[in-house]
Parts: sequence; structure tokens; C-alpha cells
Amino acid sequence: MNNYHTHSYRCRHASGDIADYVEAARAAGIGELGFSEHVPYADGRWPDSRMDLGELPGYLAAVRAAAEAESRRPEGEGRMSILLGLESEWSAEDDAYLREELVGRLGVGYLVSGTHYYRRGGAWEDAGALRRAADLSAYAAHLARSLESGLFAYVAHPDLYCMSYLRWDEDARACARDVLDAARAARIPVEINGYGMRKARVRAPEGERAPYPHEGFWELAASYGLDVVVNSDAHRPVDVAAGLAEGRALAARLGLRVLDSPFER
Repeated sequence: MNNYHTHSYRCRHASGDIADYVEAARAAGIGELGFSEHVPYADGRWPDSRMDLGELPGYLAAVRAAAEAESRRPEGEGRMSILLGLESEWSAEDDAYLREELVGRLGVGYLVSGTHYYRRGGAWEDAGALRRAADLSAYAAHLARSLESGLFAYVAHPDLYCMSYLRWDEDARACARDVLDAARAARIPVEINGYGMRKARVRAPEGERAPYPHEGFWELAASYGLDVVVNSDAHRPVDVAAGLAEGRALAARLGLRVLDSPFER
């Protein structure tokens, strides 16, 4: 059992530090743990949901120290593989920073496509406030452009839009098809995200449900033949394995192919 979507106190909406998650992951039987803190930006955008740029060196050092400590631990004592990643928004203007600075110069091991904001008409819009068909179309188009960059290991919470767009209508299905088409073209896995299972339930026309994963989205995904990864998206050490069993059960029920690692392809 592995988890490649893990945060820490640095993102401003989580708790615990790297060592706390490693300890909890060992107790939960995690074999490989990937950290994926939100990417910080020089202009300080979205300060409530990510670390400051000045905190980045400390994050990199903490994950690398944990990885080094694990590599020295005897195998019989629950040694894990620790991976260094970042969860990232994308825009053409940020591409060089992600590619050349974070991956190139700083040696970040992997980037996760986590589209919480999307560009429309030159401005950033919040993907948590999608209400209209035009919003869904702009969100999906931005996410597709992100994946065309070739920077990402997998698509985090591809059904995030179901948190705010509550109807499972033809517009919601069209958005799902656009997202799934983009992932298939990029040949990267899509993520069943355990954090959505732990969020407050929403009142949708069909009844109360989790914000995501959305059953309708994943039923449609099953027809695409895409690889799937299941992650906790942990924001507390106690949740480092939360949702992994439930996500795999959802995938098994719908006939989705689950990878143990997004890097095994």
C-alpha cells in the first residue's frame, strides 16, 4: 500500500511535519510515501493554501532528510521509500519555473497536476466555485493544457469540480470527458482522491454525497481504459492511509485498473 499525495503544516490548511507523516505511514504499513506540498510562487499568490517561497528549502531538506534516514533503517524495521514531490497549478507563464527551477535545478522528483485554479481571459478563477457550463468548459480546457506540458506524474482529484458543480448533467459529463480525454492523450494516470471522502458532504440534486470522488465520473472513466492511482491526499498524519482501501474498492467495483505506483508505467 502506497500514498503519493501528502501535505504538511506548510500548506496552511494541514497539520504535522514530515517526520510525523513518516511515523504514521510506518504504523499504517505504507511501503512508499510521496510528499506533494503545494508549489509556492515568487508573487505570493494564494497565500492561504501554500507555503511561502522562503519555506521551500526547508521543505526540500526535510523530505530529503527523511528519505536518507529511511534508507539507513534495517528492512525488518518497516523501512519505507520516501519520494520528494510537489502539487502544482500550471500556466504557460509558470512552465519554466516548474520545469527548470523546481525539477531541473532543485531536483524535485515529481510534480502532481492539482488544478485548484484555472486561467480564463488572463485571470485566475477558483475551481471551487464552478457553477455554469462555461465555467466547466474553461476549467477543463485549462487542465488539458496543463497536461500537454508533460510535467506531471498523475492528475490529482480530476473530479474536483463536482464539489461545486452539483448536478451530474450533460455539462458535467462533458467536462469529465474533456478531462479524461486529456489524461489519455498525456498517457498519465488519474487519481481517486481520499480527501474528498473525508470532506463535509454536499447536497446534490440526487441526494447527499461526498464532494468527490463522484461515482458518475468514475463510471465514465472506466470506459477510457486509463490507469488509476489511489491516494489519501493526507492533511493530517492520522490520515496518511485514509481512503486507500475505499478508493481501491471503488475502482474494483467499476473495473478500473489501479497502479501501485504512478511511476510503474
